[in-house]
Amino acid sequence: MLHTVNKSPFERNSLESCLRFASPNDAILLYEDGIYAALKGTKFETTMTGALQQFKIYVLAADLEARGLKTDRIIAGIQPTDYGGFVDLVVEYSPVQAWL
Repeated sequence: MLHTVNKSPFERNSLESCLRFASPNDAILLYEDGIYAALKGTKFETTMTGALQQFKIYVLAADLEARGLKTDRIIAGIQPTDYGGFVDLVVEYSPVQAWL
């Protein structure tokens, strides 16, 4: 299953809920304000590093760039992807669960 998170973990608990209910080997895509969970040096870095042991985690590069951030700011192991990659993830990990 592909889990998508588009809300900032600093404002909502969408990411927390996602991590609680996701199954091992699921994939998680962070986009829009959800990308803040992928950044090094935040209070979520330890959580995300641990989550990488169970899940493949992706971040939409265009949303990083839209916020003035570069891919060198993301936690090691989180993979940047583009819109085509987003589509590929939807196909590969169907169904999709959106965490709002």
